[in-house]
Amino acid sequence: MTLVPPGFSVPRLSRLMSAVRLSRRLTATLALAAPLAAMAFTAPAASAATATASVTGGSLAFINSTPGNVTFPGTTLDGTDKTTTQTQDFNVNDSRGTGAGWNVTATSTTFTSGGNTLPTTATTVASTPPVSCDSGISCTTATTSGVSYPYTLPAAGSAPTATKLFNASASTGLAAQTFTPTWQVAIPASTIAGTYTSTWTFSLTSGP
Repeated sequence: MTLVPPGFSVPRLSRLMSAVRLSRRLTATLALAAPLAAMAFTAPAASAATATASVTGGSLAFINSTPGNVTFPGTTLDGTDKTTTQTQDFNVNDSRGTGAGWNVTATSTTFTSGGNTLPTTATTVASTPPVSCDSGISCTTATTSGVSYPYTLPAAGSAPTATKLFNASASTGLAAQTFTPTWQVAIPASTIAGTYTSTWTFSLTSGP
């Protein structure tokens, strides 16, 4: 038998008891859900990894068939001193990865045509040659140090001791690049007509 408190009907009491039971179930459900939600949003633990890349050095060398032969434009004598000029590319690749720098030395034999010669001081470079990275290459262009311009190419019947034509100071001249001196040959007004030739020797070595 169900005892009904004063002021309550049986149907009303039944609805009230059902609401209490539902409230208890919701409370239990929410109490369980809260820890699960906290677990779902916990940040994962950090993890460290090490990446390794090995870089091996290459070589120091002239490339792309440089330095090549130099042919100066023809000169016509007219009773005055003349100068003829021509450029020459030096394509250098320093892939050693040391930053040691490099230098190019030069020497030559006297310009000769038969028994006739040009002065041994005839060949010069007036100013510091321009230098640029080869196409598509990320290089560090050479910075010269200790080389003075105008530069005079040594010459004699037998090539004398070579001197520095151009250099790359330490930490410069890295990767493929080209420097381009403009050569000048002085032709005195008293020169005997003919085709004059000279043998030029270039050496590329490590260090500025």
